[in-house]
Amino acid sequence: MAAPAVSKPKTETFMDNKRKDDIRMANIAAAQSVANAVRTSLGPKGMDKMISTSSGEVIITNDGATILNKMEVLQPAAKFLVELSKSQDVVAGDGTTTVVVIAGSLLKSALSLLTSGIHPTVISDALNKASIKAVEILSAMAVPVELTDRDSLIKSASTSLNSKVVSQYSTLLAPLAVDAVLSVVDSENPDLVDLRDIKIVKKLGGTVDDTVLVKGLVFDKKVSHAAGGLTRVENAKIGVIQFQISPPKTDIEQSIVVSDYTQMDRILKEERNYILSMIKKIKATGCNVLLIQKSILRDAVTDLSLHYLAKAKILVLKDVERDEIEFITKTLNCLPISNIEHFRAEKLGFADLVEEVSLGDGGKLVKITGIKEMGRTRSVLVRGSNQLVIDEAERSLHDALCVVRCLVNKKFLIAGGGAPEIELSRQLGAWAKVLHGMEGYCVKAFAEALEVIPYTLAENAGLNPIAIVTELRNRHAQGEINAGINVRKGQITNILEENVVQPLLVSTSAITLAAECVRMILKIDDIVTVRVHNFADTDI
Repeated sequence: MAAPAVSKPKTETFMDNKRKDDIRMANIAAAQSVANAVRTSLGPKGMDKMISTSSGEVIITNDGATILNKMEVLQPAAKFLVELSKSQDVVAGDGTTTVVVIAGSLLKSALSLLTSGIHPTVISDALNKASIKAVEILSAMAVPVELTDRDSLIKSASTSLNSKVVSQYSTLLAPLAVDAVLSVVDSENPDLVDLRDIKIVKKLGGTVDDTVLVKGLVFDKKVSHAAGGLTRVENAKIGVIQFQISPPKTDIEQSIVVSDYTQMDRILKEERNYILSMIKKIKATGCNVLLIQKSILRDAVTDLSLHYLAKAKILVLKDVERDEIEFITKTLNCLPISNIEHFRAEKLGFADLVEEVSLGDGGKLVKITGIKEMGRTRSVLVRGSNQLVIDEAERSLHDALCVVRCLVNKKFLIAGGGAPEIELSRQLGAWAKVLHGMEGYCVKAFAEALEVIPYTLAENAGLNPIAIVTELRNRHAQGEINAGINVRKGQITNILEENVVQPLLVSTSAITLAAECVRMILKIDDIVTVRVHNFADTDI
C-alpha cells in the first residue's frame, strides 16, 4: 500500500516595503521644505525674500513663482512644486504662493495617513474626489461679475496687488491694469485675452507714481541725432524695415585691396549712390519716420546714411529688437518691409505724432501717439527709483493683469482673506461623515489641511493663529460664508464688504493643481537614475 502524500507546510512570502516607504517619505519631506520656504511670504503682511543669484543679480520679491523659479532645487520631487507654481502662474497668474502652501499642507496630511497604514492609492483616490467636491463648493460660493462693472474688476486687481512690495501704489496700478486688459479684449472672442498685446516698458527714474498707460507705442531709445536728425514729426508715415541702409558686404569673409586713390574714390562714390537710391525710394512713398530692425550681419545704418536721411527730413529710430516687430506692426496696422524693392505706401503706418520725450531726469524715450486704425494693443510705461523697484512693479502689474484676464475668462468673484478655504474645510469635513470607510477618513484629513491658508495669513500678520482660526470656524458654522481675516484691523469681518475679492479661477485652479501634484508624489515609490550614454566618447 502506497504511503500517504505528505502536504508541504504553507510559507508566507515576505516583501520588504521599507525602501518604497523611505523614497516616499523623502519625496514628501523635500516637497514640504520647498513649501515651508515660501510660506512666510503669503498674504498682505507676508515677508519679502531677497534672492541673490550666482551672477550677482539681486531680486527682492514675495511672488511665489519668482522665488521658486530662482531657487536651485535638486531633489526631483521638490521640482514638482516649482513646476506647480509655474502652472498656477500660466493658468491664473495669481495665487502662486497659495498653491504651493496648500500642496505642502496636503502632503503633511498624506504623510500622517501613510504612517497610519493607509495605502497610497486609497489616499490618492480620496484626494481626487475631495478636489472635485471642493470646486463644486467654491462655484456655489462665487458671485457673478460683469465686465462693465469696472469697480469690481478694480477691487479684484487691488487685492492681488495688496500683498506685493508695491502695495502702496495699488490705487494707481489696479485701474491701469483693468483699463489695459479691457482695451485689448476682442469683441469677436471676448473670452480670450492675449497679454502679449500689452507691452510693459521699464524706464529708470521717477517713482512708481509716474507709471502711465499709453495708447500708442513707447520705445526706451533715443532718436538718431547724427547730422541734425529730426526729433519730432507730425502726421507721421511710419515704415518698419528689416533691411539695412548701408553699403553691402560680400557673402564670405574677404579683404579687398585698393591700390590707388581713384579706385578708392570710385568705391566711396558707389556707396553714396547706393545709399542715395535707397533713400530716394523711401522718400518717394511719403515716409517720414523709419523704425529699423537691429542687424547682426552688418550695421543697419551708417553715419553717411543717417546724414542723407536727415537731409530728406526722415526721423530714424534704429536698433529695434526682432521680437518687438510683431507687436509694433500690429499696433501701427502696417506691414514689415524686408527689401527696398517692396517699399510701398500701402505698407506704411500712420500716426498724428512721433516725438522724442525728455523725462526731466536725463532720460529720453520715443512716443508714437494718435495712431490711425490702431490695433488692439496698449503700452505701459513703468517708472521707479531703482531697478529692484521697477522689476517688482512689473511683476506685480503682470499679476494684476492676469487677475483681470481671469475675470474675463470666468466671470465670477469669490471672497479672499481665507474665507473660501475655511468654508471648504467645514463643508468637506461634513461630507466626509457621509462617506464610508477609509475614504471618509482621508477626506476629513484633507479638509483640515486646507485650514493652513487662514492659519498662515494670521501668523504672518502677527495675530494669534489658533484663536483667529477657531473664531473663523465658529463664524462659518453660523452661516457667515464670507467671514474672513482682515489683517489690517486684526479681526474677522465680512471680507466681501471690505472689498477683498479674487477671481474664482484663482481658487479653483489652486485646489485642483495642488491636489494633482500631491497625488503624483504619493504614487511614486522609487527613483531610478538613468545614465545617459554619450556616443561621442565611444570608439566606433
